[in-house]
Amino acid sequence: MKNVEEVYRIHKIKDDNKMKEYIKRSHARSFEYGVETGRIFSSKILRGEELQEKMEENHELIQTATPFLEQLCDFVKGSGFFAILTDWEGCILDIQGDEKILKEAERLQMIRGAYMHEKHIGTNAMGTALVEECPVQVDGDEHYVTAYHRWTCSAAPIHDPKGRIVGTLDLTGCSHLVNSHTLGMVAAAVNAVEHMMTIRESNQKLELARKSISTIIDSITSGIFTVGPKGYIKTINSAAMELLGYDSDETQGMHISQVVENWERIQQNLDNGVNYVEEELSIAGKTKKNYCSFSTYPIAYKDGSFHGVVCVIKEVKKARKIAHKIVGSRAVYTFDKIVGRNKRFLDIIEYARRAADSSSTILITGESGVGKEVFAQAIHNASNRREEAFVAINCGALPRTLIESELFGYEDGAFTGAKRGGQPGKFEWADGGTLFLDEIGEMPYDMQTNLLRVLETGKLYRVGGNKELDIDVRIVAATNKDLRMEVEKGNFRRDLYYRLNVVPLEIIPLRERKDDVSLLVDYFITVKSVKLGKNPVALTREQLDVLIAYSWPGNIRELENAVEQIINLNTCHLWEMEHSKESPLQHHENDHRIISLEEMERKHMERVYHCFDGNVSLTAEALGIGRNTFYRKAKKYGIDCSKTQQ
Repeated sequence: MKNVEEVYRIHKIKDDNKMKEYIKRSHARSFEYGVETGRIFSSKILRGEELQEKMEENHELIQTATPFLEQLCDFVKGSGFFAILTDWEGCILDIQGDEKILKEAERLQMIRGAYMHEKHIGTNAMGTALVEECPVQVDGDEHYVTAYHRWTCSAAPIHDPKGRIVGTLDLTGCSHLVNSHTLGMVAAAVNAVEHMMTIRESNQKLELARKSISTIIDSITSGIFTVGPKGYIKTINSAAMELLGYDSDETQGMHISQVVENWERIQQNLDNGVNYVEEELSIAGKTKKNYCSFSTYPIAYKDGSFHGVVCVIKEVKKARKIAHKIVGSRAVYTFDKIVGRNKRFLDIIEYARRAADSSSTILITGESGVGKEVFAQAIHNASNRREEAFVAINCGALPRTLIESELFGYEDGAFTGAKRGGQPGKFEWADGGTLFLDEIGEMPYDMQTNLLRVLETGKLYRVGGNKELDIDVRIVAATNKDLRMEVEKGNFRRDLYYRLNVVPLEIIPLRERKDDVSLLVDYFITVKSVKLGKNPVALTREQLDVLIAYSWPGNIRELENAVEQIINLNTCHLWEMEHSKESPLQHHENDHRIISLEEMERKHMERVYHCFDGNVSLTAEALGIGRNTFYRKAKKYGIDCSKTQQ
């Protein structure tokens, strides 16, 4: 076989260093097989008696896999996906899905009897899974033939009880619907098929296994919460929050016994290896009790030690829903999702990436809106704590009287209004993971002493408690203040500053990376158009130049808001300000009036205020004054701020 680079050179295919290795190998094989990239149909399609013989040969595989194929189709119904079953040669035995998407597949002769092996149609999930002997996902132009660039495919090989590959199971849909969870669904279904093949003699066990795979699929949209070894809820999805009537903040640090009745007995059974499968019991919500089916999935390391349990709840008689995702204390941003091409900015990203996989404290500095929390989340996701919680707290947003209990938690009866049984703080909630202290420069001086002690000892006391708790938390702090100056002013503890500033990370403002503005504009247009259900807009060169020339005092956040305004209104306050600029001479020639400086100031304030659609923060930034100054002048000039946006 020719090496990959030679194949790409001869075949004029771009060699992408980021391309998966199994895709590269598959492309090389496809080239050796003589598959043309312009091919539309498989080179081998069985029909008539030959197809009937093939179906009879694989009768047992079809009979065993069909229920799971149907389940996958039901699960993705209406989403633009279809499911395919092939035999060990890649011959399609069954294909099911929505009628519209199946017609598109039929135009490419993706029908029963068509061979999907790499020899006949090049790189695709089914054929490549057969050769690589593992689950694979092939998306868009990763397919060898151009006609299949429209698809995203996830397939896994099916093994019989002796370990021989007997077929594949595949989910295929439009390429823009690519999702890593799809491959997980297919792999789970294949595992169930393989299990069923070993116990197909028993109809009862067959039905039980079918329900098991149904539970696996439904767990994505059912109520899910993860309970730590100490019994505290660590993560919870939106379906569970809707069912229980709590929001994510209320459930953080909540003990499972407040939700599930008789938890002590359940915990004892789990410790003895007894699991719960769709047991009906009462679940306590915020305002009412819900009668639910309850299932448990213990979390254990290879040594068998217990590290928590995943609980799945489904309200009895409630229709199953689709498209909920597990949410909780998780970071969503990674370094790959940070948009930029400016050399200094890329150096900052690389510096942060190198610092990520460490336990050292990081202090992120930069102006408001530069994306400090985005970097904090990316650092967490690049660290060895990525599977643990990422907990963020804004030190400037909490009342002075609450910040201590929010950080360190409190015991039962610690103060009036304290929750019965007490409540862990953010440090305990983030145990094993990362705690992001945003606006650390706003933390009260007396609280800084308590924080310093925890950082230095790794131990804390809850408010009103006398038991010392060990915690393992990686601290990432952020501020838009100059902490060194705050130290000199006596507003910030010097020893805490040096304890936080182990790895300093300064994010440059947007005005110092003007070459990223057009890239960010394109990114936000794409993202916001999808989110708002609008058609993407195309900017003229002049319009883009105005955005690039602007100083962006609000940085990325302000740019994002401006793009959203463009998508909604097809205009931007910056363009309007640019068009409305007049020199004093032009104003005098047009108006023939001489007005006072105060009148000119009033008119200018009104114009900018309306350009920013009543957003006082952005208006004040554009005028170069503080919010309080704006309000004072607005009152003086009688400018109506009753519909102010913050």
